[in-house]
Parts: sequence; structure tokens; C-alpha cells
Amino acid sequence: MQGVIFRKVLALRGPNIWANSPVLEAWVDLQDLKDSPSNTLPGFNERLKSWLPSLVEHECSEGHRGGFFVRLDEGTWPGHILEHVALELQTLAGTPVGFGRTRETAEAGVYKVAIKYKEEALARACLESARLLLLAAIHDTPYDTPGEIKRLQKLAYDVCLGPTAAIVDAAKARGIPTRRLNNEGLDESLVQLGHGVKQRRILSAYTDRTAAISESISQDKELTKVLLRCAGIPVPQGRPVEDAEDAWEAARELGVPIVVKPRDADYGHGVGLNLTTREQIHAAYLSARDKSEHVIAERQANGWEHRLLVVAGKLVAAVRREPPQVVGDGIANVAQLVEAANNDPRRGSDHTTIIKKIKVDEAALACLESQGLTLESVPAPGQVVRVRRNTHLWDGGTTTDVTDIVHPEVAARAVEATRVVNLDVAGLDIIAEDISRPLEEQGGVILEINAAPSLKMHLEPTVGSARPVGEAIIDSMFPEGEDGRIPIVAVTGVNGKTTTTRLVAHILRQTGVHLGMTCTDGIYVDGRRIEIGDCSGPKSARMVLLNPKVEAAVFEVARGGILREGLGFDRCHVAVVTNIGEGDHLGLGDVHTLEKLALVKRTPVDVVLPEGTAVLNASDPLVAAMAPKCRGAVTFFALDETCPALAEHRAEGKRVAFVRDNAVVLAEGDQEVVLADLGDVPLTLGGRVRFQVENVLAASAAAWALKVPFEIIRQALASFTSDMRQVPGRFNILHVRGATVVVDFGHNPSALVALTESLLQFPHERRSVVFSADGDRSDDAILRQAEILGNTIDRVILYEEECRNRGRKPGEIFALLKRGLALGSCTSEVIDADGELGAIRLALDTVQPGDLLLVLHDAVESSLAFIQNYLAIQAPRRDPRESESTSGQQGRGLLTTPAVSGEPS
Repeated sequence: MQGVIFRKVLALRGPNIWANSPVLEAWVDLQDLKDSPSNTLPGFNERLKSWLPSLVEHECSEGHRGGFFVRLDEGTWPGHILEHVALELQTLAGTPVGFGRTRETAEAGVYKVAIKYKEEALARACLESARLLLLAAIHDTPYDTPGEIKRLQKLAYDVCLGPTAAIVDAAKARGIPTRRLNNEGLDESLVQLGHGVKQRRILSAYTDRTAAISESISQDKELTKVLLRCAGIPVPQGRPVEDAEDAWEAARELGVPIVVKPRDADYGHGVGLNLTTREQIHAAYLSARDKSEHVIAERQANGWEHRLLVVAGKLVAAVRREPPQVVGDGIANVAQLVEAANNDPRRGSDHTTIIKKIKVDEAALACLESQGLTLESVPAPGQVVRVRRNTHLWDGGTTTDVTDIVHPEVAARAVEATRVVNLDVAGLDIIAEDISRPLEEQGGVILEINAAPSLKMHLEPTVGSARPVGEAIIDSMFPEGEDGRIPIVAVTGVNGKTTTTRLVAHILRQTGVHLGMTCTDGIYVDGRRIEIGDCSGPKSARMVLLNPKVEAAVFEVARGGILREGLGFDRCHVAVVTNIGEGDHLGLGDVHTLEKLALVKRTPVDVVLPEGTAVLNASDPLVAAMAPKCRGAVTFFALDETCPALAEHRAEGKRVAFVRDNAVVLAEGDQEVVLADLGDVPLTLGGRVRFQVENVLAASAAAWALKVPFEIIRQALASFTSDMRQVPGRFNILHVRGATVVVDFGHNPSALVALTESLLQFPHERRSVVFSADGDRSDDAILRQAEILGNTIDRVILYEEECRNRGRKPGEIFALLKRGLALGSCTSEVIDADGELGAIRLALDTVQPGDLLLVLHDAVESSLAFIQNYLAIQAPRRDPRESESTSGQQGRGLLTTPAVSGEPS
């Protein structure tokens, strides 16, 4: 079948251009269906409506129930229909979601379809099922919709969090960030709550404070009884048994009925109840022995089985557990009564239903026989007939919430028992005729204590109200007012991101916090680089937030990461947007205009916390326009205090940062502080490098938003230099044989304009540059970059690297660059070099006194290492008797920049 294929499906796991929650973004090629709206496909609408009638609930753009069906009848495109079907399948699978969007791309017939999801694996399956269903409806071929929904429901059970989701949902309701650390299914889901040093973790109902020794005690039922008995807590009489006959002897000692069970098994496996005969006891022993090497026999207490949940020393929920049973009416036999009970729509055979069907097997027949009944027996009206002895939910047992009637003394015994074992979250199995009376009055006992107890029975009792057990666990882990968050600063924009990120990190480190930072050079924790390479994406940010040492984080946020996977965090305290300018990477990811690029770069601003701040460049209209989208405060920065957007912002009493009399000024309404003279800020070279001044303004405003004292900001600015150690490859200045060498990463028109303007501040006799361009840029972008250089640079050394051609033929980039240079008015010499390092060597070999050489590198690590090695070889040997104070004099042509260590200050 033709039509509707996926070019790619991206999981945007963090806030993204579509929503602040996770979405799948499918690039859908409609192929031969691109000109076929729904009302032109014979029988399609009728088939789709009959296969998925619940789509009637979708309002769509009509804004009312049935709105999507209106759109179908009027005619809508297959991509839009795919969106709604995928959303509905997720809902029918048990994960209701309501957000979806479909948008055309620049390529005819190709759409981007975004659907919100709760569980990625399930959403991907629903998306593929939606595609197949859509094709079947279009081409009038069979499709088993009920069967597919059942399959998706089973998948949902396998991959979703299950009852653990109640804890995660409670965390989210309190604003605590959550992250699933594995995908091992219902019972093995490790979840991180909070970030960095404030994080906690849960695994099912285990918390990171659940002690291994406490869990071990709870698994040993006999040891648990001994400890509880010593604390004066009522427990059943019993003892370990060695074999089946010893179990019978124990029954004679204790009196029947007895219980035989494994000493250390969970979930009621291998437990035999209400045993009275030798045959029953022998059989029960063998069943228990099959589950454990150690078996115990206990006197069976009379009463109902109850499960009490204790969290952090408080009783938070209780249910009465009832065995599968039916009530006679004097007409129907037992088999008919069981069949009628199993017709309850709440009962089923899989995990998608609240109650399971009552099983009729040998155990059921034996239970009936003990009551003098068979399946053909007709119970009297009102007669209660137990179909099984146990109360297991998977055998058809039921639960009734009794939280509100638990006697205070019963609650006290439960809390005491939990403290004896030292569990923070525990489920206690209690036998009592009446849970509203003290245990001691009725011979009630505590049978056992369970670590990581099931929460489902309290969330979905058969009778009664659900209890806020997830909230109770979260409240025990995070005191009131705590949200598990550490300060996060996100820095994005087209140019200046890395330098601003490093400068903000440098300022924050002066406060003494343990800091994590990500940027295009790597991942750093407290200045130690733990990952090398471009780490400006979401995976790197998540690595930092996983580190339990980190107390604050600064993240460089690149366009590519946002488009591929969204942000690596759900909220931030400060979002910095440096600029949009002439843009970069236009044409990639279906971003063809500066306005669309600004939407991508705005993503961190969208998720600023209400108590946070967006720091925005007031002189860039596309950046300034982001202000209304910020839920927190906004600080504008600009070089000129008369910038209209900045001046208006200040007039409203809001925060701004600007330059006056060559000094950084921070102002809020009429109040202002002269933070630092630019002569004392080495990064700016006394204020001569305007784009570095903007970076200083942005970083200072970000630190101000985090309430860093002015004096600390001032000292940090004074100690941050534009060298290869603190900002490797970002306007590093070297001196070689009387020439000035500037090493930078300028790689787009805006950056090149800023660089060439700054170069005018340096005396020179000849300007040279080492340059190339990336092949995935448009022809116009490459020509524009070359033209900018051609208007400023006298001598250009070009190179190509295979890794940068990105689909272009060898020599193609050379040709474009030369065409662009010819558009300029300054370039008089163009040289082709062999690769990036070859071009750098050629430039350094031929540099002359008085020259100004600009090295625009691509591979920062290898390029900087090469330059350092080159200069080290060229430098004359220093007399050991020469004083250290003269070793860096520029007049001797020595390297004045410290060696690259790969670590920021």
C-alpha cells in the first residue's frame, strides 16, 4: 500500500518548539495521497468512524464534541487524521493525552505531526498502529481495531510505570522534576525525583532511604515475628517446620486450622490457608517448599485480612481484602453465580482491569468442598460462598477501603511494627474481625510486613475511595516548600553562547557552589572536564542533573539539540538569549527563516519558572519580542542605554543592564549600580570588543537574577580573561613574531560582522584569515560569509575538510567562497590550503611583523593543540637564570596565553 510513510520520528523528551511536555515529532510523507483530503476518499470517513467511534470526543479546531468528524466530512489531510488517530489510540491504551499539532513543511506533501505522550515506547507503537489503520481505511482493507487496542493495552502495562506513577504524578503536582532512569517495566522502574544534590530516587515503592537490612528483615517472616513479639506487638503463634510431617506435628501443637507458608516468599506465593487435615497440610508444605527452602507453620487467626500502608511513621491507607466469593439467591447454582460475577465489566483476565475474573480450578473446588458444596450446589438466599481461600487480587479477590474506621490503637501497633523493622514505606498484613477495634480485644495479629508494598489496592479499591498514597510518599521525601530543584541557567542564541555560559559558570563558582556546566567544549563539574566534545545538547544537561554533587548548573543550549530532542530540563531559573542576528543553520530542521529560528531559541524562555528571569538582548528585535512569553521576570541588556526597548523596560521599573562611560551598569527603575569599569574586565579588552561586552552584560544580568552579590560578580569579571584556558577558541589573542593572532570560532554572518568590527580596534599592516565553511549551509549563506570577509581581509587562506563538505563535492566550497570574496572590496590574495591544520601552519609560517591574523577554526581541540605546539617549537629557549617576570614579554615573541588545559577557571 502506498502513501503515508515516516521519514523519521523524533522523541522530543524535554520542552520543545511544540509544547513544554514530551512529544513525538513524525515527519510524514503522504506520497501519492498528498492531494487527497478525506472527503475525496471513497468510504474512508465511514470506515474510520466505525473503527474508532470514540474519535467523536475530539473537538479539533471546531471547539465542540464531534468537531473532528466535522473536519473529516469537510475534508482534511491524512497527516492531520494521523495525529488524531495516534492520540486516540494512546487514550484507549490507557495513557490519555490531548495535545497534537500537524504542520506543513517546505517540501510539498511532507508534514510534521507532533503528538504528546506519557510513555515513549507506547506512543511510538500507537503512531505506527495509527499509520496502518489509516492506510487500511483508505484502501478498504481489513483491520482488527479491537485486537490492536488490546495489544497496545498489554504494551502499556508492560512499559508504563503502573502504580509507581502515583508517586511520580504527586511529585509533578508539587513542581518536582522527574526522570525515569530505566525502562525495565512495571516493577523495576527507577525514577529520579529532583536534580543534582537535591535529588531523591524511587524504585517501585522503595525509596533511596529504604535500608537493605530492613528489607532483609521484612522478607524473613519468622525473624519479623520474633522482633515484633519482643516489642509487645501481637503476632500469630507458630514455628519453623522441617518437613511435611513436622508441619502436621506443628498443627497438633498449635491447634487447627493452621497456615503453612514460605519463610521468605512475597506476594502470597506458596501460602496455604485454613488447613485442618494431614493431607491438606502435607500438600501445603510441598507447595511452600517449592517456593523456599524454609517453611513455617502458624496458628490461623480468625477474621478478615487487612492491608495497612504506613509511610514515614503515619498510617495513610487501609483496605479489607476479601476472597473471591458469591452470594446465593436460592435459584442459581455456584457455577452460575461465579459466571454472573465474572460478567462484571470491571473483571477481566489481564492487567487492564481493576478486578480479575474468579478462577474455577482445583483450589476452588477444594475450597467449595470444605464448605460442603460443589459447583452444582444451589446456595440459600444470602448465603456467602467462598470460591477460594486466599484473597489474592489476581485470583479474583476484592478490596474495600477502611482507612477511616481503623482504630487508633490498631494504627499505633502498625506504626510501632514499622519502626521495629525500620522501614520508611511498609505494607502490613493484619488479621482482625473488626479493624475498628483494638487487636488485643479480638485476638487480631500482624502477619507480616512488606517492603515496597503494592499501591494499586489503595489507588483502585473495589469499594470505597482512592487514597493519596503517592502524595504521602512524596511528602515524606520532600518537606513542604521543597521542590528538589537546583538553580539552572540556560544560555542560547546564535553567537556568544559558549563564552557567556563559561562566564556565568565562572561567576557562580566564586560563590562556592559545586557547579556543573555544559558547552560546545565538553561537560565540566567543578572545573573538571568529564566529557570532551560538543556537549550543548540535552543528553549532556541530563548527565549534569544526575550528578548528586551538583548544586547549580549552567547549560549552553544549541539549536540542534532543541530540534532533535528538546531541552534536557523541564524548567530553568534563568534563560539567557544572546542574539539572533543574521542567523545560522537556516534550512536545517525545516527552519528557513529568522522568525522560525527565534521560535526555536525561545524554548528556554518558555520554561522559565515564575520566580525566575529571562535575560534578553534588547537591541535584537527578535530576542526582545520573546519577553511576553516569559512566566517570570525579564531583564533587558544592550550596549546603549537609549535602546528603545531597554529604555521603555526601565521606565516600567524593571531590570536592565547597559554600558555608560565604558562601565557596566545594572539598573532597576531609578536605582542603579555601576558594576565594573570595562578597563577592569579583561575579556572585553578595555571595552574594545563590543560582542564580548554584550556577553559580559548578559552574564552579569544572569548572576544578578540569581542574587549573586555585586562584589562577587565584579571580582569574577576581573579574573576572567579571553585566553585558551578559560574560553578556548573564543577570541584568544596570541603574539607571534611581532604579529597579532586572533583565534575564534566565528561561523556565521553575524559572528563575522562582529569579529571584523572588533578587528578594526587592532593596529595592523595586513589582515589575513584562515577560513572555510560548512557544506550544509545554503549557497547564499556561504557567499554572505565570504563577502563579509572580502570587505575587511587582505589575504585569505581557504581550506576544505571532507567532514565539513557534508554532501558537497570537493572544490565546491572553494568555488563558492571565492565568488563571495570577489563581492568584497578588500581581498587581494586568496590561497588554497590542504585541510584545516595545513591552512593554520601556512598562515603561521608566513605571518609577518605588523600582521593581524584571524584563525577561524572548526575543530577546536586539534586546532588549539596544533597552535600551541607550533608556538612552543618556534619559541627560543629561555635562559634558566632569566626571571619569571620577563618570560611573557610580548616583545620577545613568546606565547603570552597559558597552555590549553581543557578546564575553565
